[in-house]
Amino acid sequence: MTILGLLRHGEVTGGVCFRGHQDDPLSNKGLDQMRDSVKTTKWDGVVTSPLKRCAEFAKLVSQQQGIPLETNKDLMEIYFGEWEGRTAAELMDETPELLTKFWQDPDQNPPPGGEKLSAFAARVMRAKDTILKQAGEQRILLVTHAGVIRILLCHDRQIPLINMFDIDVVHGGLYIST
Repeated sequence: MTILGLLRHGEVTGGVCFRGHQDDPLSNKGLDQMRDSVKTTKWDGVVTSPLKRCAEFAKLVSQQQGIPLETNKDLMEIYFGEWEGRTAAELMDETPELLTKFWQDPDQNPPPGGEKLSAFAARVMRAKDTILKQAGEQRILLVTHAGVIRILLCHDRQIPLINMFDIDVVHGGLYIST
């Protein structure tokens, strides 16, 4: 059986916001969070989102463990459109109805210019299928984002996607998927 380790990137520079595809690097704390999560685990390969906050750490793991590294753009976070780089507090001040509708039903109410939840989920599941086909019976570390991890855990646990925000995914957290 293939084991997928789902590692969320650690804390990034720039504070908490709807980051999506915005390409901010890890903070020193974020790097430490990720190191702590995988320091005792040996992997057969690592697949990463191309965004810096994931890819830079994935490269370190690949080099340290002497394992193959692959980049998969389908492991990128959901695209938040006009909300990229904005905080929830800012959006609540400006357009509270849009943010509230998004939290209630992100598929039917995506951010302006953003990705629909169903399209995001389809791309994440496509990435998982591709990785599983290539992996055989290996332990593969996916270095990715909270949204991606929530999609995969919803699928594993048979949780409706509308409830994905009920799953707590911490910075530098490691979760297992099969």
